[in-house]
Amino acid sequence: MELGRVNRLEIDRDTPPGLFLIDEEGNDVLLPGKYIPENFQIGDLIDVFIYLDNEERIIATTEMPYMQLGDFAWLRVNQVTKYGAFLDLGIEKDLFVPFNEQARPMQAGKSYLVYMFLDEKTDRLVGTSKINRFLSNENLTVEQFDEVDIIVSHMTDIGVNVIINQLHKGLVYQDQVFKDVRVGDVLKGYIKKIRPGNKIDVTFEQIGYRNIEPNAKVILDELEKNDGFLGLTDKSNPEIIKQILQMSKKTFKKAIGSLYKAKKIKIEDDGIYLIGGDSDN
Repeated sequence: MELGRVNRLEIDRDTPPGLFLIDEEGNDVLLPGKYIPENFQIGDLIDVFIYLDNEERIIATTEMPYMQLGDFAWLRVNQVTKYGAFLDLGIEKDLFVPFNEQARPMQAGKSYLVYMFLDEKTDRLVGTSKINRFLSNENLTVEQFDEVDIIVSHMTDIGVNVIINQLHKGLVYQDQVFKDVRVGDVLKGYIKKIRPGNKIDVTFEQIGYRNIEPNAKVILDELEKNDGFLGLTDKSNPEIIKQILQMSKKTFKKAIGSLYKAKKIKIEDDGIYLIGGDSDN
């Protein structure tokens, strides 16, 4: 039974306070009555999040939190007290972030990127916005061209800093950003390059030949939405292409090239026209 994580447990017995659930080792935990499913049988398996309640008792809930132990997430501050900040975790109990774990003083109503860890002194689930110590590029678990899960951590003049697979730090250079992104966004990304020192360059688009097919589909979808015409060509302004299709001009040219070869489109001076099947008209 793991504190701070979703566990699949067996319903062992029904009591007035609620259901008692057990793990494979026979350890039990209470699922309070307000979380009991409408239909259940003794012996059923149920997914619950395990945490400590306000009286420091281990407890289960069927509410699913926004993050689990060892995760990064963008959470909103519900209140700040003399003890620290309390962030909305998506369950009845907030996530506590003490003042010494705040990269800058948190304010009620604002949201912050935080990491959840287990405080070894108190056995409590705690959040921190001092996230760098929980990220490492020393031993990489990704390779070039891999599709990865990313969280936008912060913006700089160079580009968009991201967290890769909840483990590593990466960067999307500013000239590679072809869509609107905000801090806290959870997106798919692709490993573009691994530089000396295990520095990871990331892109929001698939790389090389890998990005032709999905981006071609984006163009086809846009053509279908616009009665088979798109007023873009390989001479169009890159910013206009970015605004309409959220892709670079280079990617756009590759995609329309593949569509042209497949005889899906014809390219005229005023734009692109959708054609059907194998027709070349």
